[in-house]
Amino acid sequence: MRQIIDVHEKLPLWETIPLSIQHLFAMFGATILVPILTGMDPSLALLGSGIGTFTYIICTKGQIPAYLGSSFAFIVPIQVAIKNWGLPAALFGCMVAGLLYVVVAAVIYRIGTDWIDRLLPPVVVGSVVIVIGLGLARTAVDMAGLLPQPGETVHLLSSPGVWTALFTLAVAIIANVYFKGILSVIPILIGIVSGYVFALSQGLVDLTPIKEAAWFAIPNFVTPRFSLPAALLIAPVAVVSITEHIGHLLVTNNIVGRDLGRDPGLHRSILGDGLATSLAALFGSPPNTTYGENIGVMAITKVYSVWVIGWAAAIAIVFAFVQKLGVAIQTIPQSVLGGISILLFGTIASAGVRMLVESQVDFSKNRNLILASVILVIGIGGAELSAGSFTVSGMPLATIVGIVLNLILPQEA
Repeated sequence: MRQIIDVHEKLPLWETIPLSIQHLFAMFGATILVPILTGMDPSLALLGSGIGTFTYIICTKGQIPAYLGSSFAFIVPIQVAIKNWGLPAALFGCMVAGLLYVVVAAVIYRIGTDWIDRLLPPVVVGSVVIVIGLGLARTAVDMAGLLPQPGETVHLLSSPGVWTALFTLAVAIIANVYFKGILSVIPILIGIVSGYVFALSQGLVDLTPIKEAAWFAIPNFVTPRFSLPAALLIAPVAVVSITEHIGHLLVTNNIVGRDLGRDPGLHRSILGDGLATSLAALFGSPPNTTYGENIGVMAITKVYSVWVIGWAAAIAIVFAFVQKLGVAIQTIPQSVLGGISILLFGTIASAGVRMLVESQVDFSKNRNLILASVILVIGIGGAELSAGSFTVSGMPLATIVGIVLNLILPQEA
């Protein structure tokens, strides 16, 4: 059995690189899926992931081994923002969300974390996480070809797209349930690769763009454009992502056997995540967040070295400039993405349910019942409120309403 490699320890390069690639693969599938679903550039997502991870390592003084990848919490608001105001406006909203992290980090540094528990109890966070997953459910089913138009039906035997989606889903499920060791933390990547190969056999993939692409090229950068409506839509999602970040840090504490929330401090960890998100938005990358998959890699390998994480970030940055890889990602058929999304989005929703269960939320109390009910119906129902040019809907609206209700409802209700 491998001995434990602590946070600051260095390994020989021949050991470091394979471990770094494992971390990169752990977040690769999910990280490229976010930009594909939002209409952003996967190459820029990889670049933002690598630069964001280096930023995080610097902010935490190289004491927290955490890799940052694309955040799923922001998918729906980014989609809405791009549809209404364009990608540059959405990037501005992402940048503001990152700055909100910085504000929260400053408040934590000054007064601690008790206010977070009061503002965002498990019943609110768990319900919002359920909304994030289920809010994307229709998208996943549609991409998989399982959402027929009015008057149509889905013909399984004559639809190679549906077969591809189901095959991708089946492989991802098998990888999740039966695979062991390092393979158990990359079921998304395994599903996407397997689905891609199956799609090739079904004639669903055109390899011409890959052949025509250069080996190395600079990605097409996109810069933010000021948009108050986009900022007001996207920024509130940060409060949910921050709670996810805190949860990941607590798990990392248990894995590495250190109180990282005390040294270097939770405020530094949140600051690093926030700056990484804002920096990523400056050139067209989606918001960053810590990844449970990478924590799983550390638990399996017992290697907690920040040097390994840093090399993974460096490799991601190099991959961002490999144009053939970026084009190959963009040739992934929608049916493959749909199959993997059915599992992935369902897993997000299930994580919200798990949070409610593990926190022992008592639904015999009217207060908890009301909070969960209102958040779920507003979020999943697609409620929308407008004031002038400003519109907030779905998950961001559910989050805001949940926070307000939590603050005004009596604790004894």
